[in-house]
Amino acid sequence: MIYKEIESVEALRLALAEGRQLRHYAFQNIDFTEVEKAAQSSYTDCIFMGCRLPEQMMAQIDANCYVFPSLPKPYTIFPAQMYSAATLYRGYDPACEKSFLECYDSRVYAHYIAQGKQAADIGETLARSLHDHSISDALHDMLAQYDERAVVAVMGGHAVGRDEAVYHTVALAAKHLTEQGKLMVSGGGPGAMEATHLGAWMAGRKDEELREAIGMLRSAPRFEDDGWLALAFSVMERFPREERYCSIGIPTWFYGHEPATPFASHIAKYFDNSIREDGLLAIAKGGVIYSPGSAGTMQEVFQDAAQNHYKTFGFSSPMVFLGREHWSQRIPVYPLLEQLQAEGRYKNLLLSIADTAEEAERAIIEFR
Repeated sequence: MIYKEIESVEALRLALAEGRQLRHYAFQNIDFTEVEKAAQSSYTDCIFMGCRLPEQMMAQIDANCYVFPSLPKPYTIFPAQMYSAATLYRGYDPACEKSFLECYDSRVYAHYIAQGKQAADIGETLARSLHDHSISDALHDMLAQYDERAVVAVMGGHAVGRDEAVYHTVALAAKHLTEQGKLMVSGGGPGAMEATHLGAWMAGRKDEELREAIGMLRSAPRFEDDGWLALAFSVMERFPREERYCSIGIPTWFYGHEPATPFASHIAKYFDNSIREDGLLAIAKGGVIYSPGSAGTMQEVFQDAAQNHYKTFGFSSPMVFLGREHWSQRIPVYPLLEQLQAEGRYKNLLLSIADTAEEAERAIIEFR
């Protein structure tokens, strides 16, 4: 039996309107005290995760139900949805740079570091695992709304500056692909990752407006620069996102010193970096665009190559390398992969290399 998921008070009210006996439901982070009918209904074979339950309701929950209370942490143990700029940066005022240290994201990161990246406290490790499970659940709920081959990832360095040509190229490609029905995903951080989500954010607008937005960001090209985050919020205010165009950023508190880009409409932020790294490549069944990067990006290249070689998910997806000079000469990964495939050491790789947004887009769009 598949549980019906209830993730909001509104959804709970609709379920209660259908009958007073609820069976096979999973309630996530719901405040039942807000719904008068909740205590008047009965529950069997249900799961309650981090819910607030009125005392008079407990008698209505039978022995076949499972109740998982929340734990006292500075983060929500059972988030019902992915984060957004509004929730992750709650408490941040773009007009006051220091307020970043008091926002939700910063407080969670400070707690994470204080407890240790490899926490020794079993209560902390349990809480992180439950949080990450809930984020994965919310992520896959959203992915279910898309064709699996419509999900396209951009991998690349966090050091790419807003004032670099490749930043504009990535943003332009992401914009055009989003407009053609692709769901763009990335590691959700700065650099090429931010460019991905800026492009998706600007989908539906003229390319000239994207150039204007990048121009607004140039004065703080890297995340270490004062005003980096505030300028992003300024662009979001100047150019509101069209709701039909979404993107998913998948950052981690493991690299929490790098702020997550607020341009991602949905932010699946994890504690466990290994879940995030593997999951990001696993969902990008529509292909991966590799912008210039270093060690982390190369790790992703070979992880993706193995995934395609073995057709882990039933088929291979495009591997598009953006920047001929970078990937052919500075870090000659592309000719190496070509050679290994020619020798039969790798099979099923759909390799291409590009210098322009149009070339990268074409390699993704032509994939069927």
